[in-house]
Amino acid sequence: MEISRDAHRDHSWPARVDIFDTTLRDGSQFEGISLTTDDKLRIAAQLDHLGVHYIEGGWPGANPRDDAFFARVADGELTFETSELVAFGSTRRPMGKLDDDTTLKNLVAARTGICCIVAKSWDYHVLEALRTTLDEGVAMIGDSVKFLVDNNRRVFLDFEHFFDGFKRNREFSFRCLEAAVINGAEVLVLCDTNGGSLPHEVEDITGQVVSAFGDTVKVGMHTQNDTGCAVANAVAGVRAGATHVQGTINGYGERTGNCHLTTFEPNMTLKMGIETLPSGSMERITAVSRHVAEIVNLPPNDALPYVGKSAFAHKAGLHTSAIARRPDAYEHVDPAAVGNGTRFLVSDLSGRSTIELKAKQMGLELHGDQLTTALAELKDLENSGYHFEAADASLELFLRRAIGWHNPHFRLESFRVTVDHRPGEKMALEVNPLGHFDGVETEATVKLFVADESGRERRVLATGEGNGPVNALDAAFRSAVGERFPSLDVVRLTDYKVRILDSASGTGAITRVLIDATNGEHRWTTIGVSENIIEASWQALADSIIYALEL
Repeated sequence: MEISRDAHRDHSWPARVDIFDTTLRDGSQFEGISLTTDDKLRIAAQLDHLGVHYIEGGWPGANPRDDAFFARVADGELTFETSELVAFGSTRRPMGKLDDDTTLKNLVAARTGICCIVAKSWDYHVLEALRTTLDEGVAMIGDSVKFLVDNNRRVFLDFEHFFDGFKRNREFSFRCLEAAVINGAEVLVLCDTNGGSLPHEVEDITGQVVSAFGDTVKVGMHTQNDTGCAVANAVAGVRAGATHVQGTINGYGERTGNCHLTTFEPNMTLKMGIETLPSGSMERITAVSRHVAEIVNLPPNDALPYVGKSAFAHKAGLHTSAIARRPDAYEHVDPAAVGNGTRFLVSDLSGRSTIELKAKQMGLELHGDQLTTALAELKDLENSGYHFEAADASLELFLRRAIGWHNPHFRLESFRVTVDHRPGEKMALEVNPLGHFDGVETEATVKLFVADESGRERRVLATGEGNGPVNALDAAFRSAVGERFPSLDVVRLTDYKVRILDSASGTGAITRVLIDATNGEHRWTTIGVSENIIEASWQALADSIIYALEL
């Protein structure tokens, strides 16, 4: 989808904002993220594919992974098509000498054309954290910028705690900015490091900086999300004249995270007509968001604006019936503009139109009595504990059955799961501090009727062992049908979730099981519900396997 760059643009705003992605550095400080060098290379390739202007690769000298990353890029292992690589560091030490400053030397050794260094711009930090004078704080900035410029490096400068410092001592903040500009800094990045500022403050302060320096250098934004305003603060900075914004994919970052570039970029381009990515790249943003989530090994946030799985999901019958007539009735932008799509969620709140639309989305046609019967049965199932909006694969199989389809691959005769518990065997205290070992063995047997290629059934019995009932059932099933269905070799279960629906019933409570699976290309979720957790698990497992065979 081609975006009209001027369609919505107020010409007092900039025509373009440069995107500086710090997922590899600031984003890696998010709790639960630990990136290998290979991870960083894969993410950098995705960011270049998206078309961000700058990629901050890390801090040379901080750890072996960052050193290896910069070395491998410099040696040609990764070539950037659209992005420029940036090395991050800090100013020289208080009262330190430039010729023996390890941080600055490492920045030059990283062999990037651009260096981004962080400097203290809050007088409180200079006086109390660095324990030096304000004059020395200013000199640290000027000396460091000059050193890098003299070594043929472009310099971006992150002014740490800038908004807090500006509120307390405006004069010192301006002295810091002047020291950077005089010595050749290209971008002055105003950082809301603690994330405590609000949009009206950011817009006012940024406007003052732009008025003072905007004709000489670019002014940039680095906003943290501690008040939930990181994106809003970045937008406020752009409204005031900033033309450079730092952030991360999916908002990863220290504490509550950084500016979500996956939200900021569409806001700029689709809402304000300001260019942020190369033409045609905005449609890649959802895929890149999810790909990066996979690499960092964190589940995608379904509720993220624009790129989340739920961003264009509709549950209420009133919404879905309106969307059937006018897609823009309940969607603020075309999902295709960001590479996402409309989803209709089916639940006991659904009406006929929702079921019909969902079926059509799956390539199925339900008519008349089929639709009425399916809706009634679905509401009964939801009432008993099913939750189909979380299990699209099971929903698709349910709707197929509603139009007369049946599973042609296998029929279950029976299954049995046994768990042997052998308590009391001792093991070394250094292995088990409790000083004992309870041996647990799980074995499953399945009896199936499996159809051959001509449709004729043969009875198969197989046994499997596992570290629990689901694992054992899965092993037994694969043993029974693996020869007949080799496509299952690439199918693996990625998650298993159990929820007790009526805890007041104690051990007799209804259990809901959700199983996530993938074949490397597609991902799907299936559901099972029963008072017996193993039966619920089998339902979800069987649906997962059937769905895989139907792909």
